[in-house]
Amino acid sequence: MLATLTFLLVLLLAFANGTNDVSKSIATLVGSGVTNYGKAIVWGTLWTVGGAGLSAFVATAMVKTFSTGFLPSQVAIHPTLSLSVLTGAAAWVLFASKTGLPVSTTHALTGSLVGTGLLAYGFENLIWSSLVNKIGLPLLLSPVLAFIVALLFYPMVRHLAARWEGTCLCLTPAYRALMTVDAQGATRTLYQATGFGTPVAAVPARCERADLGFTIGLDSLHWVSSGLTAFARGANDTPKIAAILLLGTSLGAWPNSFMQGMTFAGATIAMGLGSYWGGRRVTEVLAEKVTKMDHVEGLSANLTTTTLVLTSAALGLPVSTTHLSSSAIIGIGLLQGWRAVRWRTVRDMLLAWVVTLPASGIFAGLSYLLIDWLLRVLAPVS
Repeated sequence: MLATLTFLLVLLLAFANGTNDVSKSIATLVGSGVTNYGKAIVWGTLWTVGGAGLSAFVATAMVKTFSTGFLPSQVAIHPTLSLSVLTGAAAWVLFASKTGLPVSTTHALTGSLVGTGLLAYGFENLIWSSLVNKIGLPLLLSPVLAFIVALLFYPMVRHLAARWEGTCLCLTPAYRALMTVDAQGATRTLYQATGFGTPVAAVPARCERADLGFTIGLDSLHWVSSGLTAFARGANDTPKIAAILLLGTSLGAWPNSFMQGMTFAGATIAMGLGSYWGGRRVTEVLAEKVTKMDHVEGLSANLTTTTLVLTSAALGLPVSTTHLSSSAIIGIGLLQGWRAVRWRTVRDMLLAWVVTLPASGIFAGLSYLLIDWLLRVLAPVS
């Protein structure tokens, strides 16, 4: 009974994560005018599902980070701990999504772990050094790192965009050719299969012509960067959520492949549903209410988030996609000047980040007390 309830709460937290975090990958698409909300959310959802599904095979380090090392090995961990942690984190993330606040699921899980642990085992039984080193420091440093990396990426992306603007890469099956077309309509053949099709001189001068086949422009790069950010986010967040099922195990390892597969498959589906059905509200905040973006700025923010999230996921470092993406967007906005950033929105975001730890801890603590009371009342009946 408790195992089933814990699994359902994993799905609820994955759904809540989708409602809040899909925005971090697609906000730049909407904010820079590349596409509308509907298409952006579908795009982010598809890539999120891909990253979440793959994480089952590559994210063993992240699973171990969130399932072991918080309590002494001799302390027996009751299943109510997992139930309370999941309930507290899910309640806070869903509340934040409803109000349009971009918050961190990683922060919510951390606050829930601490809040429940304090009530269940006391201050002295929590391994604070592990909490600080494994979770606290990566979360604290990630916004600063994202800010710096975004400022480093921006000049490179701007240089690339300056050369690319007005140029498109055309794949023309009818002519067996791959070529570029610049803003003046001049074509340059990069490759052509010999002995097939019409001479290159007969190729039309504009990518917009219907018979030119597949075309890649600056918009395409932005789409790809957004997809990769969503993919990285799914790969980074899913293992943290799934790992709560393993709280109390000595090695943070799955007892069998079936349980691992079911957990990750369920979390992947739930995260996708949350992204699709509830992702718009937070996306609007990041896309429209922080700063105005163009192609170069949006692309720089996405590349920053993708690089840092994938690197941290591989190393098992629990950084927050929310903090990385939001900090990158703020940093890019500051390049336009202090007044380009809407500081009232930033203030609300920072306040939500600070409140996440105690709020999720309180939700989790109350959940623990309620669940513990219910189990005591129902124990004689069963």
